[in-house]
Amino acid sequence: MVTTDKQTVFLTGASSGINLGIAKHFADLGTNISILARNADKLAAAKKEIEDRGAKCLIFSADVRKYDDVAKAFEDTANAFGPIDTVIAGAAGNFVAPAQAISSNGFRSVLEIDTLGTFHTMKASFEHLRKNQACLIAISAPQAVVPYLAQSHVSTAKAGIDMMIKSLAMEWGRFGIRVLGISPGPIKDTEGLERLAPSAIAKEKIAKVTPMQRLGTKEDVAHLTAFLASKQANYITGTTIPCDGGTQLIGPIAFG
Repeated sequence: MVTTDKQTVFLTGASSGINLGIAKHFADLGTNISILARNADKLAAAKKEIEDRGAKCLIFSADVRKYDDVAKAFEDTANAFGPIDTVIAGAAGNFVAPAQAISSNGFRSVLEIDTLGTFHTMKASFEHLRKNQACLIAISAPQAVVPYLAQSHVSTAKAGIDMMIKSLAMEWGRFGIRVLGISPGPIKDTEGLERLAPSAIAKEKIAKVTPMQRLGTKEDVAHLTAFLASKQANYITGTTIPCDGGTQLIGPIAFG
């Protein structure tokens, strides 16, 4: 079992879904949690779930596309909890649409939430992580390396995140900062899977063609995240690790 010496974890996009699952797992490990997301009601519900586990939790209703708001949330977190050990950049946007049906604003929105939002999170965290020689993890997706129908906007955004991870690992390694990515595959009980496979039959087909013969769980991703953030992984940086049951091995057929 992975243990953690982390004291404070800052997450974006963790008011629901995979990222909330990660937050709850770190809460179970006794870590202080700070969450930034847009939906105030979801944030309040997430805060209660985390505090019910005995952890301290700060929430910030803000948009990752606004750098100053992200930077202020980091400052407030450091003032309340002290050094920040781990940052999870997980805010994301997605919808299913062929390229010819995507508006310029729709394409831009996904790029700004995913790629620009990840950059804002990483840049705003730099001085805090530099002081603490900590770990930064971005949530990517299989679309970064495998083309899926009706996902050109997501593929573009996530591919940018994967290269950002490599670039910043090169630049920030000398400060003791590790920069990593996780690429979750089809994870059950998430909004992302509901959009790509809205029916029970579609989900069953995905599970059957996945090499592991099942859908993933939020806990699968949370356990990998905790490992990467721990000292047990302190020589791993600059890579995006799939947590997808082998989905990337079979490519678009998983959702075909």
